[in-house]
Amino acid sequence: MTVSSGSPGWYLRRLSRMGPREVGGRVVDAVRRRRWRSAPPDCPSVTGARFTAVLPAGAIAAVSPDAAKRLVAEADRLMAGQAEYFGVVRDDLVDPDWCYDPKTGRRAPWGHAFDVPYRNEDAVGDIKQIWEPSRHQYLTRLAAAYAITGNERYAERVAGHLRSWWAANTPLRGVHWVSGIELGIRLLSWVWIRRLLDGWPGAAELFEGNPVARNQIWHHQRWLAAFPSRGSSANNHIVAEAAGQFAAACAFGWFPASARWRAGALRSLERHLRSNTFPSGLNRELATEYHGLVLELGLAAVAEADAAGVPVPASVRLVLLRMTDALAAVVDGRLRPPRQGDADDGHGLVVDGAGTDRWASLLATGDAVFGRLDWWPTVTDTDVRTPLLAALVRPYGKHGAAPAVARPARRPAHFADAGMTILRGPAEIWCRCDGGPHGFLSIAAHAHADALSVEVRHDGVDVLADPGTFCYHGQPAWRRYFRSTLGHNTLRLDGGDQSVSGGPFLWTRHARSRVLLADTSGASAGGTARWCAEHDGYLPSVHRRRVELTPAAKELRVVDEVRGPRRAVCLAFHLGPAITADLVGSRAQLAWTRDGEDRSAVLDLPGQLSWRAHRGETDPPLGWYSAGFGRKEPATTLVGTGFADGVEGFTTVLRFRG
Repeated sequence: MTVSSGSPGWYLRRLSRMGPREVGGRVVDAVRRRRWRSAPPDCPSVTGARFTAVLPAGAIAAVSPDAAKRLVAEADRLMAGQAEYFGVVRDDLVDPDWCYDPKTGRRAPWGHAFDVPYRNEDAVGDIKQIWEPSRHQYLTRLAAAYAITGNERYAERVAGHLRSWWAANTPLRGVHWVSGIELGIRLLSWVWIRRLLDGWPGAAELFEGNPVARNQIWHHQRWLAAFPSRGSSANNHIVAEAAGQFAAACAFGWFPASARWRAGALRSLERHLRSNTFPSGLNRELATEYHGLVLELGLAAVAEADAAGVPVPASVRLVLLRMTDALAAVVDGRLRPPRQGDADDGHGLVVDGAGTDRWASLLATGDAVFGRLDWWPTVTDTDVRTPLLAALVRPYGKHGAAPAVARPARRPAHFADAGMTILRGPAEIWCRCDGGPHGFLSIAAHAHADALSVEVRHDGVDVLADPGTFCYHGQPAWRRYFRSTLGHNTLRLDGGDQSVSGGPFLWTRHARSRVLLADTSGASAGGTARWCAEHDGYLPSVHRRRVELTPAAKELRVVDEVRGPRRAVCLAFHLGPAITADLVGSRAQLAWTRDGEDRSAVLDLPGQLSWRAHRGETDPPLGWYSAGFGRKEPATTLVGTGFADGVEGFTTVLRFRG
């Protein structure tokens, strides 16, 4: 059963996932919030504040003409008031209403931040639609456009919007003072806005010479120091909070508490970068977009440290290095990483125009900062962010920023700690097999019930697809579907999920998986790569799955076994939105087009099950694909139903043609 977030049942379930230390910390937070309801204190007086964390000479000149062109085109759309957030197109950003949600037409209520029911869409609107513009990452784009072109209209728009936001969102009032991740990312944006506007005559007057700006920066840091994400919530949120706090304390170190804030944020950042990351380099939330977010935040924080001359523990750079190598290892031939777990299109630092590939940009930055390995995929795209970060971050390893460490001599394919295995062959077949933990920490907030699922691509095209995420708050039926077992390429028993949800960001029982075999060497030698794993989410039954990839035959074989008593079985295979399917009996003819060339495959499904094709159904949801947060489109899902008797397995064979 799923309990809505904020209900009494949800609070009880949430409390049950906390340890004594976390409960104690949250009691302290509650007492502090009560004290803070009085008038907020004034920012300490500051004299002689200066901004010195400027870009080195030549950094802007290193931006490629193509990347600059994309950025300026995006900046001009923003100047016209046009933007798109999570599938909603806006044309009202010349003079934004900072509390308005264009999706529902609602405005978030005014009042003390601690009283805003931000999880309640009926009262507030879609909180993501309200929060996203106020991360001010569109303003970092405008500031970057000024830095590249020298056109002051971009700088003037940035200044006007910052002054508008500061006036409309006084400290501790309204919806933008509710969540620490929003404050942290906003601080990081302000640091880069000030840096990119440094050549503009009004920059100092807007920031260090502006008591309103100083007051906002001080209160943001005071809030983050007081209310860090704790215990079972210490996932990507705490990394964003620490990175933003650290960046601001380095670049805006004008206050009596700046040194203390900087030291505390660095300790938190170092601790949580390590705790959020497996030794293999993959993010412990097992949600790929949060791997990207945490990596971006970490790189931005190191850039601030190096710009300010603040020593950073070697472990911080080592984690970021391992994250970058892991990203290079798991992407497909088109540089697309796995679509695993939650995804909300969150970014740490945005200075690029539309059409810039996020993952190519991260790999380009990794090359500039850490140096690419021979097995890394080639990156040909250009971006704005890489030369700017590279101008600030001291090169790694042999170049002097940290001692050299051993890095993988060959492209890793099996990440034992994360339970992720990538099977690939020279025929551009890419297959992710999931045999890892359900999620991170006791609530596994961003996990999906996807144990033993597979994700298969051919030349970067989703064939057997992970459908994605679509939404977080406000649409519980869709949230349940996209994170359900039925919403993934795996097997469901007796109509239930492998793991039990207690709310939209809470799992009360986690399926435990273990990988029994991961032999990826055969594919490269012309033979067969093999993977096998099982999970206990359906006790007393155990679901075991074997996957075999034979690149020479362009064949992928999946065998599912249910060990235990007779159970009702539902086996789902979700096709990518580009795939058409003609299902006859238990055989599906698949077809798609890639770069103008027709492609095809045959999917032979287990004959013991009855198969139906579903597409774009809404009651209940089935047959959908979400390319990004807030967006969904119909896609074909093949569902087989029947019974498992604990003896014979269910064999699925996918054969690519041509």
